[in-house]
Amino acid sequence: MEEFQHSYSRLCKESGSEPQETVLQQLQELPRGRLDLATQSLTVDTCRALGKLLQKEVLLTELILSDCMLSEEGAALLLQGLCAHTVVRFLDLKGNNLQAAGAEALGQLLRQNKSIQSLTLEWNNLGTWEDAFATFCGALAGNGTLRQLDLRNNQISHKGAEELALALTCNASLQQLDLRWNSIGLLGGRALVNSLPRNRTLWRLELAGNNIPGDILRAVEQAMDHNQERQTTSRENQARTHVLSKEVKHLQEEKSRQFLDLMETIDKQRKEMARSSRASAACVGQLQEALNERHSIINALKAKLQMAEAALALSEQKAQGLGELLATAEQEQRNLAQRQAKEHRMEQQEAAEREFKLLRDLSAANEKNLLLQNQVDELERKVRAQQEQLFLARQELSNTTAELKMRANQAEERLELEKKRSRQSLEDLEQLRAKEVEHMTRHLEESERAMQERVQRLEASRLSLEEELSRVKAAALSERGQAEEELIKAKNQVRLEERQHLAHLEEKLRLQAQARDEAQSACLQQRQTVAEAQARASQLGLQVEGLRRRLEELQQELSNKDQEKVAEVTRVRVELHEQNGRLQAELTAQEALKEKVAALERRLKVIAGDHREALLDRESENASLREKLRLKEAEIARIREEEAQRAGFLQNAVLAYVQGSPLRAVNPQK
Repeated sequence: MEEFQHSYSRLCKESGSEPQETVLQQLQELPRGRLDLATQSLTVDTCRALGKLLQKEVLLTELILSDCMLSEEGAALLLQGLCAHTVVRFLDLKGNNLQAAGAEALGQLLRQNKSIQSLTLEWNNLGTWEDAFATFCGALAGNGTLRQLDLRNNQISHKGAEELALALTCNASLQQLDLRWNSIGLLGGRALVNSLPRNRTLWRLELAGNNIPGDILRAVEQAMDHNQERQTTSRENQARTHVLSKEVKHLQEEKSRQFLDLMETIDKQRKEMARSSRASAACVGQLQEALNERHSIINALKAKLQMAEAALALSEQKAQGLGELLATAEQEQRNLAQRQAKEHRMEQQEAAEREFKLLRDLSAANEKNLLLQNQVDELERKVRAQQEQLFLARQELSNTTAELKMRANQAEERLELEKKRSRQSLEDLEQLRAKEVEHMTRHLEESERAMQERVQRLEASRLSLEEELSRVKAAALSERGQAEEELIKAKNQVRLEERQHLAHLEEKLRLQAQARDEAQSACLQQRQTVAEAQARASQLGLQVEGLRRRLEELQQELSNKDQEKVAEVTRVRVELHEQNGRLQAELTAQEALKEKVAALERRLKVIAGDHREALLDRESENASLREKLRLKEAEIARIREEEAQRAGFLQNAVLAYVQGSPLRAVNPQK
């Protein structure tokens, strides 16, 4: 790390600037593979020098530059140096107020760098500049190494969230994405939810503090759980296939090793037979020379011949015993073949029974899905009936408003007629008008109470429907849990059967090895008897040839058995692959059911929203009617005041006329 420090000082001096003391101190205390410059105010010259060093340095795996108050130019120089770096895995740029130029530089880094797996960009302003953030998202879509991305507190709007959603549809490596405390909102959340079905690698997405509704957050959690389950199942399948391939390779190696050992023993036996045949030929030559030289010892040779015949009879008896042993070995091999055939048939029957059980469970699940679909149809019919009731209520409300308008017009006409007829009956007219107004207000209040009661009934029915829907959801979740438990049981059963089958194969291999050892021991006994009988007669050589041919036949049978075992192992692997395919098909069916349930939930949410909008329209109409009634009452009060003023004027005029008349002058007392 001292070399790194000297290089930094040299580059700073070459650029005409002094190296920062705090940076030199951090470089002096630098641990291996980690450069931590957090909370250090880095100048542009320092960033330029560090960028040049990072183009050549290959020892750093972690680079921490959080809260360094980087300028746009300094951040661009540092990120340009990291573009060619092939070792760094972790990059922290938290709290550096990166803006448009920083976002573009980060996009270039993601396009060119192929080693960064974790990138922290918390507390920046990348989302403020939409075009620059779009370039960053485009680079993220083409990156294939990044696993973790932190974008908290970056002022990302719904448009930025849409760009991120497009990037997620193309990205195939990102596993963790943190978008907390931004301004994504409803539109951005919907865009992210729509992009998640096409992304199969992301299993952690944080969206807290973004003003996103709870249903969208739940949909995101479901998608993340689905991806996590998919990854776990894929990892399990990969591990299982790896273990099976290892076991198959081990079996093949063991078989090849056994075959090589057997071939070596056969070669040794052939060499020993050739050597013994040569020795016997030499002995025969010596005997012939002895016969030519010594004719006088023919009687002794006859005695020896009798002894040889006796030995030959003993060897024949031994050969018969060996033939019986071979017959018993063949009988045991036939019994083994019959047992293997019976076990194979039993396994086929068990596989057929398991397949029948799985089909029966699948049909039961389909029936349950049909029942759930019928329940959902009934709920939809109830919702449509409620909508019709709301439509009828609106019609009744419009009819009542029309009647009120007609009655108001009639009241105005009556008022004008009463004004024209006479001014003396003003008080009676006011009483009648007051009665009519009271009757109208009572009628309006009664109609309003009736409408409120109907709205309450509709709200209660909606709540009951929501409760019924929640019960249906709970039933669906319980059925899903049962299906998952059945799937886990089937997996465990398959694993147990695989283990039992492997143990059975190992037992068969052990029995075959024992049979091979017995055959080898029999071959050794035959070789001993042949070595004893070679010096006495050539007929034993023919018997040895017959035994050798029998040994070759046994070896051929052993090789056929090995081939049958290899074929059986391949068949078991094919059956396991078929079972995995059926389980995958069941998983896809379960996913389709989940998607149907989610679609039904969305439809119910839309219907509930329409119902809320209808209620708001009703309330607005009621408010407008109340306002019109208030205006009518104000107009009636104004008319009353005008009529009272007119009556006062008439009364004053009459009094003035009476006071100014001659009758008043003649009879002042009156």
